[in-house]
Amino acid sequence: MKKITALFALFLLTALLCCGCGEEKRFFLSTTDYDLDAETSQTIRGVKIGDNSDAFLAAYRDYDILTSISGGDYLTLPAEDIPFDVSISTILPSFFVDGTALEIDRFCEENKIEKDGLLAFLTNEDYLNAHSVVYRYLVFTWENGVITEIRSESMDYNRDGSYYQPSLESADKTEEG
Repeated sequence: MKKITALFALFLLTALLCCGCGEEKRFFLSTTDYDLDAETSQTIRGVKIGDNSDAFLAAYRDYDILTSISGGDYLTLPAEDIPFDVSISTILPSFFVDGTALEIDRFCEENKIEKDGLLAFLTNEDYLNAHSVVYRYLVFTWENGVITEIRSESMDYNRDGSYYQPSLESADKTEEG
């Protein structure tokens, strides 16, 4: 299960890097923004299963939102263009380096790396020996304009980095099972 989650997180990261070139967001979620109430599955910002797009956008409009329509690729869409009335999944992703949300464009510029080299940079053994790197994301599943599921997931690169390089054989078996 951890390998599936890791592959999913890696896919999301790639989607964010490839599609996150649009409008710059000024705000970042904190690590506590990814906490869910265990009993109600409610986010710290009050969004819960059964809520509609108004509640979701009131809480998260100012953040990067990746959207998958009917199981397709995740894309960064402006909040007003997200088709909440169809079967979608929305994700709010963030990298945290040493506990602080990472502003990807600035980080890449300061470290003189291209966005497509960010993952390799952050998972470099020397970098991980000096920093903690965690990828966190909230996943919202939508049907007919209503949230039907909320999950909070994360990948700690310092602990779980080996899961990012599964063999093709194990990835195929995971998809089949």
